[in-house]
Amino acid sequence: MVSCRCEWLVPELMDVVRLFEGAEALEIEQQTALTGAVFENRILFDGREFSFTDEEEFSSALEKKSLIKRFAKLSLYRALSEYYRKELPWGSLTGIRPTRLAYQQLEKTGEFETLFQRLGVSEENTALVGRVLRGQKGVYEKREGNVDLFVSLPFCPTKCVYCSFITAPIERTRQYMPAYLAALKRELAAAAPCIGRLRSVYIGGGTPFVLAPEELREVLEMVGPLRTNGCEFTVEAGRPDTFTQEKLQICKDLGVTRICINAQSFSDRTLRAIGRKHTAEDVMRAFEMAAPYGFDVNCDLIAGLTGESLEEFQASIDSAVGLSPENITVHTLCLKKGAKLKEETSVLPDGLLSDMIAYSRETLTAAGYEPYYLYRQKYMAGAHENVGWSKAGKACVYNVDVMEEISDDLAVGANAITKKLFPAEGRIERCGSPKDIPTYLEKTEKLIEEKNKLWSRSS
Repeated sequence: MVSCRCEWLVPELMDVVRLFEGAEALEIEQQTALTGAVFENRILFDGREFSFTDEEEFSSALEKKSLIKRFAKLSLYRALSEYYRKELPWGSLTGIRPTRLAYQQLEKTGEFETLFQRLGVSEENTALVGRVLRGQKGVYEKREGNVDLFVSLPFCPTKCVYCSFITAPIERTRQYMPAYLAALKRELAAAAPCIGRLRSVYIGGGTPFVLAPEELREVLEMVGPLRTNGCEFTVEAGRPDTFTQEKLQICKDLGVTRICINAQSFSDRTLRAIGRKHTAEDVMRAFEMAAPYGFDVNCDLIAGLTGESLEEFQASIDSAVGLSPENITVHTLCLKKGAKLKEETSVLPDGLLSDMIAYSRETLTAAGYEPYYLYRQKYMAGAHENVGWSKAGKACVYNVDVMEEISDDLAVGANAITKKLFPAEGRIERCGSPKDIPTYLEKTEKLIEEKNKLWSRSS
């Protein structure tokens, strides 16, 4: 627990506390003071006192508040790092998007490395951020009026033990499908006037390929009239046990340019442990089935899954590289509330995770992949990150736009979050849909009204 006179700082400081195992049991008092351009932080816990002083000029009240937060978190990180004799790969950074901070610092000073070093970010991760920024060149476009469209299909064959989404096996949710598709149609029709320069369309889940062929066709046909510029069109096909030639042909016929095959692991033992009903061979078969259609392919893997060894994870990386998809994203397991695995697992071995992450970076680099998007999450094992890697010229536009928050994200369906950018004011407004399907169906018309109002405020 943290106490601080600036109450608005407490949630930020708790994000730092959660980085260190056992720190939440400490009674921490933090005193923050500002004299001119000098930021002073005094921290007391377990009979010890830590004092830190940082100095930096600021030109506005907003910048002052940002620096108070930055140095308060950095001071607490330094204190806990010294107390536990442990340094973390991202230092005092707890935000989801380290790259955003890098872009901001580049605009301000022309380089970001000095700041990252000051914040305790490792040399390896600082270099990784630089590679990501280079990987986004030619895709990154910060331009008012750009829009990405997300369509949520929260239906799955089964629920994985690490999943925190409100999903249920398809046999328990199929009864809602006709009403759900009708609601999507109404939302998409209402969304049409809000779409400016459409950058990409992403149909995600859940597992979209769990829909019957005629249902999948209906969704893709809804999107078709909105995609007038031939932009990137992704379907997160999902689990290989839902793949059929008919569904792949429907995607091809209706203009899909990219699909996702969510392998997660190529270890049959791991797949059984996380609740998957398919095998590594099924993943291979999905790649073989998709090959004749010419889609760009995204493939996801997760480091730190239930009881997986370093050797098993290395074999998964090697298998994914051998299949040569255009994108490979390496996630670090994130244990959120609502996931069965959260109830069964407390702490994952950080040394193992570090070795897994290091192997993925080395192997993917050697295979010609470059990192092009990066994000972090709270409760992420080992305070690591998720990184998307792509072949040259094959970065996924939707992933860049959404992770960097440089484009409006117009999202429809249950558990979908619309984001409207107001660049002149430096802010983002969000409109979230209910997570469970019945509540979403009840509130569809209200959601349409809320999004229309949100867009009208920017016109």
